[in-house]
This record gives sequence, C-alpha cells and structure tokens, in this order.
Amino acid sequence: MMRQARALFSKRRNGKCFCRLGALAGAAIAAIVVLHGQAGAAEADKKAHRLVIQVTENDPAVMRLALSNAVNVTQYYGELGEEVEIEIVAYGPGLHMLRDDTSPVKARLKSMTESLVGVVFTACGNTIETMEKTEGKPVPIVPQAKIVKTGVARIMELQEQGWTYVRP
Repeated sequence: MMRQARALFSKRRNGKCFCRLGALAGAAIAAIVVLHGQAGAAEADKKAHRLVIQVTENDPAVMRLALSNAVNVTQYYGELGEEVEIEIVAYGPGLHMLRDDTSPVKARLKSMTESLVGVVFTACGNTIETMEKTEGKPVPIVPQAKIVKTGVARIMELQEQGWTYVRP
C-alpha cells in the first residue's frame, strides 16, 4: 500500500524525486487560467463601444455626415445586440450645429434624441462665450445638448478613457 501511494506522489529520475501530482496540479491550474482569461475576454467583448465625433465646421454637409455616422454606428451595433455610446462634440464654427437659432440640422437633432439611445450632443462653453462676445447677445443652444467648459478637453478626456475618435 505504501508503495502504491509513493508511486502516485513521486517518481525517481536520476536519483531525484519528482511529484507526479504536481504536474497534474500544474496542468489544472493552467487550464483554470486559460478559462478565466477567456471569460475575461468575453466580458470585455460585452463592453459598450464608445465613439466621440468632432464637429468643427459650419458646414451643413459635415454636420449631416456626423449625424449619419452616429445613426449608422448605432444601427450596426444594435443589429449585433451590442451597446454603443456616442458623443458628438461641437466647437469653433461647428457649434452652429447645436445653436438653436442657426442650426441647419435642428430637426434631425430632435428626432435622433427621441429615437436613439446612447447618443449625446455636447457644446463647447468657450466657443459659446466667444460667440456671445462677438455677437453681443446670448447664444441659444438646442435643448438636446449639454455644455462643457471646453470641447477639445472633452474629446481628450473621452479618448483617454478609450473612446474611438472620428472627425468627418
């Protein structure tokens, strides 16, 4: 009986003793690590896709393209059953996209906000201040937009958090 137990737990090779169960335990641990890594990768795959779109031109075609990019990405990942977050940041001349008095895409902003989940519109506070000084009056922003201190810094923060950047 003692010989059988010794046979299970050790093997002599060139006068040295090796643990047979140690090799089995090592293989089991390796399998657990691989399976855990696969589970972690699967969880990472389930994480929402995140896209930041920059609009800096007072050009209706560029604004429409940015909105179309957002719709297309939302639809694509929606069909795959995956989540997506999109933030469209407008600053400089592109702020006209989010101005209540000059936006050529105001109706589309409203309809997108009502029909799409996960799309946010962000206006640059510095640009608003500059336009107000230049125009001598308050600059109205569409109700669908939030205002941040600086649009460029907002884009930087999102990129530092792993967001994908697009400029149409």
